[in-house]
Amino acid sequence: MNKPIIGIVSKHYATYKSNKNKIDTFIRDEVKQAIFDNGGVAIGILPTEANINYCGDNWKDNLSIEEKENLIAQLKLCDGIILQGGAETDNYESIIAKYCYEKNLPILGICAGQNNIARALGGTTYKIPNPEKHDKSFDEYVHWINIDKNSRFYDIVQTNKMQVNSRHKRTIKECPKLDKVAFCEDGYPDVIESKNKTFYIGVRFHPESLYKIDENHNKIFKEFINACKD
Repeated sequence: MNKPIIGIVSKHYATYKSNKNKIDTFIRDEVKQAIFDNGGVAIGILPTEANINYCGDNWKDNLSIEEKENLIAQLKLCDGIILQGGAETDNYESIIAKYCYEKNLPILGICAGQNNIARALGGTTYKIPNPEKHDKSFDEYVHWINIDKNSRFYDIVQTNKMQVNSRHKRTIKECPKLDKVAFCEDGYPDVIESKNKTFYIGVRFHPESLYKIDENHNKIFKEFINACKD
């Protein structure tokens, strides 16, 4: 049986603040391993931009024709896409999220990746006023989230409440084409989704850091991989 190919979108950043021309990319090992452990094959999706374009909510589809062709050529190799977390956001990440929405290509956005799938469809984010409560840990539970029973995410985890980690400073303000379906105790949306797509889900927490010890977090990857088989 053929295994689905999952593209992990690598993060694009300047390794040395003193020299913005020195650019590296990275993929979190935990994300890669979660894919392999749930029956997928992980590959990297590399940035095709010649320069870094940190953008936040003000992203633009400003790739050159060649840069965009090279990016889409990579996406066409994949049965699904993961936007991993990270401190900075680049234009190409929202371009990828928009492509996935238009082509109904399954996508899972993690932490900053959640921001990108919202931004791709006209959403906005903001810095939370109490980051010390949420920028805490990858490896430990930080708070509970309450999950809407009438959501795709509830169908995945089969519970209306679960514990999550938390390592972020921003949250979703508006996401007009997506539904907010799970909230933390402070009222911030921890999960957003589209009910009209095969799998278009963004989570604020990091399931890749807890999937080995918590089946609810593993179910996210398991169902994502299953959706990529369809």
